[in-house]
Parts: sequence; C-alpha cells; structure tokens
Amino acid sequence: MILDKINGPDDVKKLNETELRELAEEIRSFLIEKISHTGGHLASNLGVVELTIALYLAFDLPKDKIIWDVGHQSYTHKILSGRKDDFDGLRQYGGLSGFPKRKESPFDAFDTGHSSTSISAGLGMAQGRDVLGEEYSIVSVIGDGALTGGMAYEALNNAARLKKNFIIVLNDNKMSISENVGGISRYLSNLRADEGYNLLKKNVAGTLAKVPMIGNDLVDTLLRTKNSIKQFLIPGMWFENMGITYLGPVDGHDVKGLAKIFSEAKKINHAVLIHVMTKKGKGYRPAERNPSSFHGVEPFDIETGKPLGQKLYPSYTDVFSREICKIAETNEKLVAVTAAMPDGTGLKRFSRLYPQRFFDVGIAEEHAVTSAAGMAAAGLKPVVVVYSSFLQRAYDQIVHDVCIQNLPVLFCVDRAGLVGSDGETHQGIFDLTYLSSIPNMSVIAPKNLWELREMLQFAVDYEGPMAIRYPRGQAYRGLKEFLAPVEYKKSEILYDEDSIALLAVGSMVSTAEHIRTKLKEEGHSCTLVNGRFIKPVDTDVVDYLARNHRCIVTLEENVLRGGYGERITDYVQKHYPAIRVVNIALPDAYVEHGNVSKLRSDLGIDSDSILIKLKNELKSEFPGSEENR
Repeated sequence: MILDKINGPDDVKKLNETELRELAEEIRSFLIEKISHTGGHLASNLGVVELTIALYLAFDLPKDKIIWDVGHQSYTHKILSGRKDDFDGLRQYGGLSGFPKRKESPFDAFDTGHSSTSISAGLGMAQGRDVLGEEYSIVSVIGDGALTGGMAYEALNNAARLKKNFIIVLNDNKMSISENVGGISRYLSNLRADEGYNLLKKNVAGTLAKVPMIGNDLVDTLLRTKNSIKQFLIPGMWFENMGITYLGPVDGHDVKGLAKIFSEAKKINHAVLIHVMTKKGKGYRPAERNPSSFHGVEPFDIETGKPLGQKLYPSYTDVFSREICKIAETNEKLVAVTAAMPDGTGLKRFSRLYPQRFFDVGIAEEHAVTSAAGMAAAGLKPVVVVYSSFLQRAYDQIVHDVCIQNLPVLFCVDRAGLVGSDGETHQGIFDLTYLSSIPNMSVIAPKNLWELREMLQFAVDYEGPMAIRYPRGQAYRGLKEFLAPVEYKKSEILYDEDSIALLAVGSMVSTAEHIRTKLKEEGHSCTLVNGRFIKPVDTDVVDYLARNHRCIVTLEENVLRGGYGERITDYVQKHYPAIRVVNIALPDAYVEHGNVSKLRSDLGIDSDSILIKLKNELKSEFPGSEENR
C-alpha cells in the first residue's frame, strides 16, 4: 500500500499522479475503517482528502502553516504528517485528538475547535510573520458554512489591507453540519455556476498582450474595466471588490489542478481566496447520501452505516425535542432559534411542525441571541437552543441585549458538563459560571427527564431571561417518584435526615443519590437535596440545612470558580461560619478528550472518588472509616 510509505510531506511529494489517486482512495478506506471503531467526524474528512494532499504537494510543511477552521476536517492532515499509526486511539483518553493541537504536533499550526476563526488566526500569523521579517506561506482553510459566522467577515475586511501573501481556501461543500442557510449560501451558488470568468481573464489578457504595438495598452484597458466584466459574468464579485483576489471555483478532488493553483496563489502579494468545490462524505455511499448524519458519528457498521450501539432510552435532547413541540401546540408565540444545528439540538422536528416559527441563523451564535432579544421585544417567546461551549461565543449579547432589558428569552443549553471525545474546545464546563455572573439571568438544571419536561413548561411561562442546562447522552430515569412542582428559587428535598447534607444540581443529583446509598450502607445519616436553581440560590434551604447538619457538600458538573458551590460557600461562611462546606466540582482547567466515565473518575467527580474525598476531608463524620484506622 502507498499509505504505508507515507510518514511526512516529503513522501507525498515523491508520488506520481497515478499514485496520488491511489493514495486518496487508500486514505478514504483507512478513515472509514478507523472511524467505524472509534467514532469521529467522518463526512467532513472524506470530503477534503484530495484538497489536503494538494496542500502537502504545494507547500513546505511545517515551515508553511495550515490553519483548519473548526478542525474536524484535519484527519487526512494528521495522516500525512506521520500520525496514521495513532488513529486506533483517535478521540480516546490519552490518544490522538480529533482536532488540531499544537502540543500534539509541529504540523498543527493553531488549535481550533469552534467555527469561523481560521481567517482571523491566519491573518494574525501573517502579520506576525511580516513584522518579524520572516518568509513562509500561511493558508487558512475555511468551510462555506463557517462564512455564516460574523468573525469571518471581520477577518476578511482586515485581510484585504494586507500587502503580502495570505491564502484563504474556501472549502465549499454546500454544508456546515446541516445544510447551509442564508445569503452567503445563495451567493456561493451563483459563483459555483460560473465556469468562464477566470478562463476569460487569463486567456484574453494573454492573447491581447501578444498584439504588436498596442497589446499592453489593451491589457491595461481590460484591467481598468475588470469590475464591469466581473459584475456582468459573476454577480457581485464580492471578494474582489473588497480587495481579495478570487480564484475559482475549482474542482476540490483534482489533486494536480489544486496543487497548481495553490502554487500560483503563493505568488500573489496580498490576500487571495481560492474557491474549492468538494463533496462532503465522498467515497462512502451512506455519508454521501446523508452527510449530516455522518458529520459526527459513534462507532458504526461499515456495510450499513448504522450505529453499533443500541439506543435504549431517550437522551435529554430527545426529551427536549418532544416537549418543546408539545408546548408549541398551545403557545403560538413560542419560536425556536438555532445556530446551524437543528439536528444536534433536537429542533429538526420543530422545524417540520412549525416552519414559520423556526429560525436557523447559520453559525452565528451572537446574531442568534440578539435576534432572539429582538423577537422577545416584539412580543414573542424565543427559545435559543445551543450547545454550552458554543453559547460562550455570545456572552456579550446575553449581557447587553437580553439581560439588561430583562427580556424573556429562554436558553436551552445542551451538552452541558463533560461531553467526552471532542475534548477541550467542546466540554460544557463553564456555563454555570458565566451565566450566573449576569444580573437578571436565572439558571436551572433538571435531575432527570421528567424534571426537564416540567422545567421547560416553567421556563416558557417565566417573564425574564432563563437558562436550562442539561447534559449530553441518555436522560436519567431514576428518582421518578420525586417531582415536586417547579417553583422559582425553590430546591427539592429528596431525603431529609441530618449530619451530612448533599446539595446537588443537574447531572450530579444522580451521583449524589449513589453516594447517599453507600453512606447509608455504612450507617451514616445523610440528607439529599436537588438544588434545581443554580441562580438564584435557594438560601431558605441552606438556612434549613444549617440548623441540623454539621457539613454541607455541594456537587456540580462545572468548574469550581464562580459556580454553584462557591455561591453556597459564600452564603454559609457569612451566616453560619461553624458549618463546614465541601465543594465537589471540576478543576479550573481545560479537560482533554476521552470517555466521560473515565474523565469523571480522573477528575474526581464520580461517586467512588467523591466518597473517598469526603472521608478524607470530614474525618470527624466517618470515625470508623478505613482512612482513620
């Protein structure tokens, strides 16, 4: 196999055209085989195989820098840079990351994980190169879906002023995760339809220049009138009107053609954008037919494309999806907003049932939040459904546009807490901190699937900003017998005893239940409270616990700083200094990729680790424990 001989860029450059085609097919087979076992981003990586090979042919890596927007399409890049033997551990604990990581390889020029950042990062790197007087090429590879993000336009605006080479590769596969929406998608469709502009520009100028005596003058005249020609042949020519040279569209699966145009682009002494057409999921029929479903996959059967794991119970996303549609039946003011993720957030069903009340704004979380604020100001009840790590991108809009005006926008924050294999850029471990810091914002979290349903109804009726945060994966089905009505700022006492009080929120309620069971087996008395409200804190229940407990243990799947536990600690220290408070939370650190159960254990928030910690820190409460013998 040719792939066996590839250990770096120099090996790629030695191949002839036939071998390059074979290499592309071998890489696709390799990716399908490996990802079928580990899970990962499949369709996006299958689409950029030839594009990546061409980049390796045209540029001198790692001296030259490639920045992959989002980064979930960098698998071929990792293979060609000598990491193919690490793919058995892809996205596994301690293994190869599914995204570019500078600490993983010198070939990874910039860490990425969120959308629309590559042009800004590449431009900054180009400016750094020029200030230091160095010489190397910088290529930002950005998908067409990422151009729906406002940050990309801010970067393009500044890139037009650059006086030295900077290459932007627009990977156009008509999709981000789901099908693209909006004006930029329509604009690129117009560009795709053109095949003659660049040939005309090259051939006409070349022919006229050969005319004796007057050829060069005719070329100058042609260049002076180029805007008129572009406007006639390609509507808008928006990129070139900004001052960025536009090349394309070009076939993204023609290695030699791509390598040639990349080599030409290196000669241009300003920003140049190369519009590359690719097919998401190319080479694997199930992914070609349904690229959205194969964007991010769990382990699957190669023959059928179906997941190997059997889904026994609904996820929190499934529960949300059904309940929000049910509420919308009787609440005609309820509208749903997503940032290019109708499938992942569970809004696909809503979009089919209520298309006039569904708004997909593209990869533009900031716009999603402010437009929702406008909807609320107009009298609607907007529900913004977004992953925790992506909501971070709209912090200012939550503060400035929603909460200052105290507008009734509901944020349904999916993938809260540890999400696992996507790693540092996707762990939803900061939302309790950043949301709780904002005046007028209320934050709640359900303990199980039934409570999520009740909280949704409560939050839709609430006349102010509110966020419900819930984790990825199967919804907890325990504690069904406990379902007190949801009341503002009120916790739920599940078991009322004395001595030790476990005060948990969201996903950690089930963990606290397991801890309590183990403590009871050892003969210890223990109260269990479902905190429900992270903000505002239920100080009444804290007052109650302080009267007959010697210690209060808080549990949350969020970083410690600024979270639920610190708020409880602050209140107890001010009012009950004799009461001991122990905070169980995540460390103030970025959490690497890996299996969630393994991460919980290593981070000390699984029930066994917490029990050991409690016995060490509260020795007076456990006089007979093994640690004290």
